[in-house]
Amino acid sequence: MAQQYKDKTSSKNYVYILECKDQSLYTGWTNDLEKRIKAHNEGRGAKYTKGRGPVKLRYYEEYPTKEEAMKRECQIKKLTRTEKLSLGTHFFLIGEVVF
Repeated sequence: MAQQYKDKTSSKNYVYILECKDQSLYTGWTNDLEKRIKAHNEGRGAKYTKGRGPVKLRYYEEYPTKEEAMKRECQIKKLTRTEKLSLGTHFFLIGEVVF
């Protein structure tokens, strides 16, 4: 039986910001953005987002490694709400992305 493996050179890692139904923001990282947002909306994502759904994807960045994504997540979490909202001009251009 052939061994299956994930090609680590093509994997993508994401830092993302969600807006919860109470308008609070949640920042996290994942290697499967669609699956992670779905988990948040099903109450299986993170303690913080439980009871605050549905969530909407408002911003994301892509990184080649888990370490880079996690480092950026830490940087973003230290920002104020205003700073998070001004991360990029496309912050709210993503619109309501619900998986």
